[in-house]
Amino acid sequence: MANDYLNAARGVEKDLTQFLRDIIAIPSLSGEEGPVVERIKKEMQKLGYDEVTVDPMGNLIGRIGNGPAIIAIDGHVDIVDVGERAHWNTPPFDPVLRDGVIYGRGASDMKGGVASAVYAGALLKQQGFPEGATLYVTATVQEEDCDGLCWQYIYKEDKIRPDVVVITEPTSLRIYRGHRGRMEMEITTQGVSCHGSAPERGVNAVYRMAPIIQDIEKLNERLPPREPLGKGTITISQIRSQSPSLCAVADGCTIHLDRRLTMRETEETSVKELSELPSVQSSEATVKVLEYMVPSYTGLIYPTKKYYPTWEMPESEPAIRRAQAAYTATFQEKPTMGHWTFSTNGVATAGMFNIPTVGFGPGHEHFAHAANEQVEVEHLVRATAFYASFVKEYVKP
Repeated sequence: MANDYLNAARGVEKDLTQFLRDIIAIPSLSGEEGPVVERIKKEMQKLGYDEVTVDPMGNLIGRIGNGPAIIAIDGHVDIVDVGERAHWNTPPFDPVLRDGVIYGRGASDMKGGVASAVYAGALLKQQGFPEGATLYVTATVQEEDCDGLCWQYIYKEDKIRPDVVVITEPTSLRIYRGHRGRMEMEITTQGVSCHGSAPERGVNAVYRMAPIIQDIEKLNERLPPREPLGKGTITISQIRSQSPSLCAVADGCTIHLDRRLTMRETEETSVKELSELPSVQSSEATVKVLEYMVPSYTGLIYPTKKYYPTWEMPESEPAIRRAQAAYTATFQEKPTMGHWTFSTNGVATAGMFNIPTVGFGPGHEHFAHAANEQVEVEHLVRATAFYASFVKEYVKP
């Protein structure tokens, strides 16, 4: 049956390729995903999904089957902007197919994964949907702005509680078992403003921030690596100050921190290590974890902390073993295992809700957010076959 899925995926290659080109051609920045969601919805309906709905946040949820084993295959449909267009060799929203490769914004991150997942559902229906399974294919929103927020909503509000989730972010057709987490924080110092002609009368908040900046650079250097995800990091991504005018001493200064979290690093440990820096204490600075409160394209606001937990599945996890078996049965070879460098919706499914989560996607991580983003058609075909095979393998006695 697994080989049948690969042959069937090759049979839909033309339609799959055109579908991906269609959805790449629809720009869909975070908060602007409505038109591409409608296009994917029509494709699911055409392919015979049992139920296709859009939830109040704007996530598209296609369902096939009604068995006790609940499997979700997830991909986000929002993209980052194109950056400097002069760096693109092809139009980012007029996708080009050349020598078996599709070029365009979102090809790899991650409309390619979405397209393959949608067609995997169709293959399962064509080949005989496995008894005992319910499959949800989700095309989710706002991931680029706030990883996992969509799955917080699906899990808590839509009440969909999968037994396993497959994340279709690009993995170069490897099976991925997790990634580092991340969080966004701010540190703020306060000063006393006065006229810039006599700065000795005031307290400059920027100067109070200076030793904190130096301590954060040193903190990054001493953060320990932890297997299997490597080293956590911290960097300052923005600094800003406030004062009554440009002729006055700054009475406030804030730095924005991008903190990447490895194993055993959490919100609590990360806030504590900053709060205990001597420079933070001597400056009486405040450390704050930020919140995300941006409306989706439907207008819904679903606030959350900007804390995205680390997660990692052991190879002994049954979902990982089923994924390995599905890969071997489909492609007649053993899979390569790995972890993402970047963050995914797995921060919610695995990191927050402890749902066994597997990563497998077409395309390559290094093309994400880059000019000339691309995905191989062969990757789309093989990913489609793998997703179908995984569903069959997962419910196999």
